[in-house]
Amino acid sequence: MPTTTLLSAPIDASAWERALYAFLAEKEKRSGSRRTVESYSRMLQHFFGSAHKTPDQVTSPEVLAWAHGIGLSGREPSANTVGARAACLSSFYKFLIRMGTMTANPCDALERPKVQQSVARGYTADDVRRLLAIVPDTVAGRRDRAIILTLVLTGRRRAEVINLKAKDISVEDERAFYSYRGKGGKAGRRELPRPAFDAIVRSLADVGKQLEVMTPDESLWQAGAGERGVTSATFYNRLIKCQRSARLQGTGIHIFRHTAAKLRRDAGDSIESVSQFLDHSSLAVTTVYLRRLEGQTDESWGKVAEAIGV
Repeated sequence: MPTTTLLSAPIDASAWERALYAFLAEKEKRSGSRRTVESYSRMLQHFFGSAHKTPDQVTSPEVLAWAHGIGLSGREPSANTVGARAACLSSFYKFLIRMGTMTANPCDALERPKVQQSVARGYTADDVRRLLAIVPDTVAGRRDRAIILTLVLTGRRRAEVINLKAKDISVEDERAFYSYRGKGGKAGRRELPRPAFDAIVRSLADVGKQLEVMTPDESLWQAGAGERGVTSATFYNRLIKCQRSARLQGTGIHIFRHTAAKLRRDAGDSIESVSQFLDHSSLAVTTVYLRRLEGQTDESWGKVAEAIGV
């Protein structure tokens, strides 16, 4: 964990520090996001370092002033930033209350700012076709095409796709499946749509590899990158060039997850079905029947594949 300057008072300092580390450890376990934990750590350091108080000494007006105050960037905070600060501090106090360390949350008196929802990102089917047409028909290009198709047709996150190994792919009754470890460490198994599977097989053939005889921990993305497979950074840099050539907005690899959701919705899937497909943690916690999706065949990828011309 990052070091912190949360406390200035010597009384019970170690107890508060332990509470902070316990909170961050729980947050990382539940969210599965190291970036979220680091962001929370920075905000908590900034608040308590500025307040020079222990958590039990903080008042609601102090929280309000900090949430709306000038931050490390030197700029006025946006509504999103104010909301993030309040959510972070409130989450920490809720943790302290659950642990029996505090009895009240000074953030409860705050009125959260209304945030205008941004337009949902995601490529259209035409956008995806344009992008695929730009990807070069080379060894590295065919690997990139296989990654893009896997991202678009499975809706998995960047790391979940880039980290796929030979052991994660299986074929049963002419259907391919992939295993993954998602956000929060959740393990899953889903159908791998045929266009993505075929693109992977072709890419591996470029370097003389066959899934059936590969060692378990070999990367699926070796073509043009060696046995360890392509890195996220290398793929991202190549992707940005293709996006620009196709005159598409380059917003990172995560746009393909938004694209996968958009195309499923455009293909007629219900919002609930799309949420299940994306394996959102909020629904995984509250909707018991989502667990039945594990290993389930995927009946919707065909409409998406047809829309993007593969």
